[in-house]
Amino acid sequence: MAKTDLSTWLCRDCGLLDTGGAGTCPKCGSARVLSHPELGSLAIAHVDCDAFYASVEKRDRPELIDQPVLIGGQTRGVVATCCYIARRYGVRSAMPMGRALALCPDAVVIRPNMEKYKQVSAQIREFMRAAAPVVEPVSIDEAYLDLSGPDRSEPPARSLARLSLQVERKIGVTVSIGLGANKMLAKVASDLGKPRGFYIIGATDAMAVLGPMPIRTLPGVGPVMAQKLEALGLSKIADLLTAKEDDLVFRFGIWARRLVGFAHGQDGRKIGGGSRKSVTIGAETTFNTDLASLDEIGAELRPLCDLVAARLVRADMAASSLTLKLRRADWLTITRACKLHDPTRLSETIWQSVLPVLAGELDGSRFRLVGVTATQLVPGRQADPPDLFQAVPVLTPPHP
Repeated sequence: MAKTDLSTWLCRDCGLLDTGGAGTCPKCGSARVLSHPELGSLAIAHVDCDAFYASVEKRDRPELIDQPVLIGGQTRGVVATCCYIARRYGVRSAMPMGRALALCPDAVVIRPNMEKYKQVSAQIREFMRAAAPVVEPVSIDEAYLDLSGPDRSEPPARSLARLSLQVERKIGVTVSIGLGANKMLAKVASDLGKPRGFYIIGATDAMAVLGPMPIRTLPGVGPVMAQKLEALGLSKIADLLTAKEDDLVFRFGIWARRLVGFAHGQDGRKIGGGSRKSVTIGAETTFNTDLASLDEIGAELRPLCDLVAARLVRADMAASSLTLKLRRADWLTITRACKLHDPTRLSETIWQSVLPVLAGELDGSRFRLVGVTATQLVPGRQADPPDLFQAVPVLTPPHP
C-alpha cells in the first residue's frame, strides 16, 4: 500500500501503529508496513490461506519448499490446489491433471489428505475466533471476520496482523488478508498481493480500486456471465457505472441491481457467526484407469461408503437419502438418488443401498469416477432405530 503523510500506518511484524509517512518501521526496521486513511476504522476482513493444501504438504515435507507441487490424482482427475511455483508454469486449480503435468512435467503430485487439512483448518479457525467476535467460514481455507464492537482493546488491523503472524509461526502456513468497508471489498482485497498479502480497500477508494478490474472480479460473475456482460461491452467494473441499470435488470433479473451496487463498492450483506452446517457429506474417487465391471467399480465404492459413514458419525449426523455419482470416460456425469427407509450412518447400510443403484447403471460403458453422498441430513440421534427395516432404495429421476 502507498504511504502518505495523511495515512495511519501499521507494521505487520511488530504491530506498531502510528500516523504520518513511513517506508520502514522505525521500531523493528521491517519493510512490511501498510497504510490507508481508513486503516484505524475498518473492521470487516476476509482471511484466505495461501495455496492451502500445497502449503500444508510443504510444511510437512521441507524438501518440497522450492519445488512445484500439485495436489490431486496422480495422473487423472483435476488439480485441487497447486503451489505458487507451479502457477508460474500456467497451472491452475480445477485444471485436468494431464494438462497440468504437460505444462509442469517436473511437478510433485500428492494425493489430498483431507483429514489432515481439516485438522489444520480447525487450528487456524481457533486463532480467528480469538481475533474476532464473529467468524463466518466460507470454506476449509477461508473465512470472513467481523472485528467491530465497543469492547475492542486495539484496532482491527493490528489484530489481523497478529493473526497472520500466529498462523504463520505456529501453524506453518501463510494467509492473505483483505480489510474492507464491507464483505465484497474485503474479499477483493484479500486476492491482491497474494501470497502473504494484506490489502485494504475502504469506502473512500473503493471505486478507484475496483474500476480498472475485470468484471469477473465481482461476486457472482462466473465465466458464463462474464462472457454475456463482455458481449455487451462491459469488460471492466467501471463499465457498469455508465450502464443503464434497468436494461441490466431486464436482461439478467433483479440480481443485476446488486451487481451495480458492487461496482459502486456497496455490499449490505452481514457477516454471520459460527460455522455453516454441512447439507451433504460425501466422498468420491477417480480411478487410475477407466473401469466397467460391477466388481471393479464396487471395490472402489465400498471404502467410500466407509468414509462417508465415518464422517457422518464425526459430524453427529445421519443420512435420510443417498446420491450415487458416476462419471463416464467421456466425462458425462450421472447422478442417481435413493431414499432410505430410516436415516443411517452405518457403512453397511450405505453400501447395501447404493450397490443395486450402481448395478442398474452399468451397461458396458467405462467409467472414470465414482462417488457417494449423504443428503437430507438429520441429527445423529435419529440414526438407525432398533426396529430398522432393510433400507430400500427408491430411484428418482436423474439430475438435469
